[in-house]
Amino acid sequence: MEEHADLRQAVKVYKALGEPTRLKIAMLLTDEKNLCCSDIGSKLESVAGSTLSHHLKQLTECGLLDLRKDGTYIFYSVNREMAHKYAPYLLE
Repeated sequence: MEEHADLRQAVKVYKALGEPTRLKIAMLLTDEKNLCCSDIGSKLESVAGSTLSHHLKQLTECGLLDLRKDGTYIFYSVNREMAHKYAPYLLE
């Protein structure tokens, strides 16, 4: 059973990273920890706010990103354990 859960989790992570903008976000957050949505958006420049929110949701739901709420702000960082297991190239 655990093997199937790992397989399902791997598919979620790879599916999320299969979209170029989400891969850019994950790579950005491996270099810079705890960025809020507006900081990520300003670094990517060509992504609309609603689209960026969708990408962040996908990366968070697959477990690749952790989020921390501070008032009205949400800060994102890479879940290093998940990245190490399913996408170690992000940490190189």
